[in-house]
Amino acid sequence: MEDETTGGGWDLLMATIGQVAEWVSAVSALDGDVVEVSSIEAAGPRSVVFAVDGETLGKALRSAAGVILAGRRLESVGSADERVIWVEDARYSFAVVAEKLRGRWFEAGVDASAVVADGVSMGEGTGVGPGAVIERGVVIGRDCWVGARVVVQAGTVIGDRVVVQAGAVLGSTGFGYARNGRTGEYRLFPQQGRLVIEDDVEIGANTTIDRGALGETRIGRGTKIDNLVHIAHNCVIGKNVILAAQTGISGSSVVEDGAILGGQVGIGEHATVGEGVILGGGAGVLSGKKMRGAGEVFWGRPARPLKEYLRDLARLRRGRVF
Repeated sequence: MEDETTGGGWDLLMATIGQVAEWVSAVSALDGDVVEVSSIEAAGPRSVVFAVDGETLGKALRSAAGVILAGRRLESVGSADERVIWVEDARYSFAVVAEKLRGRWFEAGVDASAVVADGVSMGEGTGVGPGAVIERGVVIGRDCWVGARVVVQAGTVIGDRVVVQAGAVLGSTGFGYARNGRTGEYRLFPQQGRLVIEDDVEIGANTTIDRGALGETRIGRGTKIDNLVHIAHNCVIGKNVILAAQTGISGSSVVEDGAILGGQVGIGEHATVGEGVILGGGAGVLSGKKMRGAGEVFWGRPARPLKEYLRDLARLRRGRVF
């Protein structure tokens, strides 16, 4: 790659079409360069677009795009257009190309307005944005981005290539109290554990993740967390989990690898969402409940299998008693 150009507010990098094909484990005999990914409507001769169905592929073929990423299942539709690069998953391949062309989108180093305490360990290539606060003893890996006004509290360990968007708070004090049964008085239960964020995690704006009480809270590798999510103390979130906006997870709960939680999901304490489980938007999981079944969709409050949820809705419409 060589020669930088500017597009869409990013510093973009130029690549040959052959390089693009290599990135997505495909081949292309077409010469030329590309500098950006684009919508089909806005595409120019140095743009990359993608198509996931026959209709979209038709639009792409009529566009000015320089490269079209299309799923191999569409090869039967037929196209002799040399701009098409056939891939297994066009949407995913498009994301790979976008990441490669974007290059580094932040500057390494600490903004002058950020506050970094003594004893912080920070890896090469990491950037800290305006107004961020990083407390004593925090460990941050390589090639991370800590956005504007992020607060990373003591006892937090962050892996490599982690992105933390503006306003997030990591390692905050958990909401745990001991109650005096005689007087009704509450006292804060010790919140002296740590927070571990593994590699390649992305954390959205204004999200809060509490430290462990006596142990740790852990976010697994590759997990993506949307804006305005709250994860309480002692939670364990597995690898490659998706948490959509306004989800709240109560203390000591577990979300296993590959689970997907839609927007505004609520999970009670000591609950488990099993590997690969999908919780639809607004679903509620009761305290102590275990949701199992990889690939199964649960919906409603309390969450139940989608077929059961839809059946119950139909009964309500007919005015029937459960």
